[in-house]
Amino acid sequence: MKDNFIKDKTFIKALLNHALPICLQMIMFASVSAADAFMLGGIEQNSMAAVSLASQIQFVQNLVLSGTISTTALLGAQYWGKKDTNSIDDIFALSIRFTAFISFMFFVGCYFFPRQLMMLYTNEEVLIEIGVKYLRITAFAYLISGLTQSFITMTRISDHIKTAAIISCSAVVINIVLNSIFIFNFNMSAEGAALATVIARIIEFSLAVIMSYRPTYLRLKFNKLLSFNKLLTLDFLKCMFPLMGASLLWGIGFTSYTSFMGHLGTDAAAANSITAVIRDLICASSDGIAQGGGIMVGNELGSANLEKGKLYGKRMAKIAFILGAICSLLMMIVTPAAMRLVKLTPQAQYYLKQMMIVMSIYMIGRYVNTIVINGVLTAGGDTMYDMYSLFVTMWCIALPLAALGTYVFHWPVVVIYACTCLDEVGKIPWTMYHFSKYKWVKDLTR
Repeated sequence: MKDNFIKDKTFIKALLNHALPICLQMIMFASVSAADAFMLGGIEQNSMAAVSLASQIQFVQNLVLSGTISTTALLGAQYWGKKDTNSIDDIFALSIRFTAFISFMFFVGCYFFPRQLMMLYTNEEVLIEIGVKYLRITAFAYLISGLTQSFITMTRISDHIKTAAIISCSAVVINIVLNSIFIFNFNMSAEGAALATVIARIIEFSLAVIMSYRPTYLRLKFNKLLSFNKLLTLDFLKCMFPLMGASLLWGIGFTSYTSFMGHLGTDAAAANSITAVIRDLICASSDGIAQGGGIMVGNELGSANLEKGKLYGKRMAKIAFILGAICSLLMMIVTPAAMRLVKLTPQAQYYLKQMMIVMSIYMIGRYVNTIVINGVLTAGGDTMYDMYSLFVTMWCIALPLAALGTYVFHWPVVVIYACTCLDEVGKIPWTMYHFSKYKWVKDLTR
């Protein structure tokens, strides 16, 4: 029997309540990068390109953290559905331990070795010098970002999604306002964008901690940081390592794409920077829907409502295709406006137009894979598929082709860029076949 989920008002209302606040939060978060790019791009192309390349370090950090954060959301949602608050307290403490360690390591790298990190993405000295200054300041934001994500995630899974969105959106607004003040009023350029980021992250972390002490919210139990729940820790690690492995495979591969663009000259790097900002803004809703839908599926599976969880998962897959097609069209619509908003050389403008056309095709794959893999499959603990699918499509196909095109055959920029988008589009049939096996339909709680 055909499932007309649009008429299921309970499902639609629950999805909107879960997904919309997270979508808004993700869009606002992506807006910070957009603000950096367009404010700096309105002044000088090199500052914009350098900050975009330097921001790849934060991108990698978020991907490493996502293994821990996704596991926190996965297990937290299922145990919340089961109403087991003691186990949720243990999960919160585990999340804090792992995110604190990861954040500290990235702080050390960005503060003490910024030049070496920038050289991974470009050999243009002018971009390296700007990026070094940016990284040394933003290192302090990286120090607390993991802890903030842990608090925000626990706020989401405990039915306070709107509060989490308000906290993050407030920090984003503060960041953008400070950006404009430091960049335009104090002429601080890249350093101003970095300082604005640090101040906003400190405020966000402070708000997240303060809100956790309100009634009905989940707060960190410090005695849990000193205790050790062996079984739950093993469950956490069993989920975390495949998710972290997949994040690293995708993150290192994705930043390698940026590195290829950086080695093709400042025009290609600048055009890629703008394309990446627009991509992240539009794709932000896919991340929000994946997380919101994943919480819904996880709640049902953790409550032992396996058939309902399966039904919700199938509906999320349909939504992924619909939204992917809409956003593909949206990429084409915003292209003319993007080309007028920043000061680019004629060659960079030419690259930007070509990249946006390629990106419109990429959007369908990105939406389907994000919502189905990161949302539905992860909610049921099917964490291995993402890792081996990435290894095949990205590391065995897309990356080698892009690397050969950049360093050996010297293909046109648009061809190399298209190679970097092959993995998401090519993965769709494989993803849907794996999804249809329904191995993800399981209760992970003890």
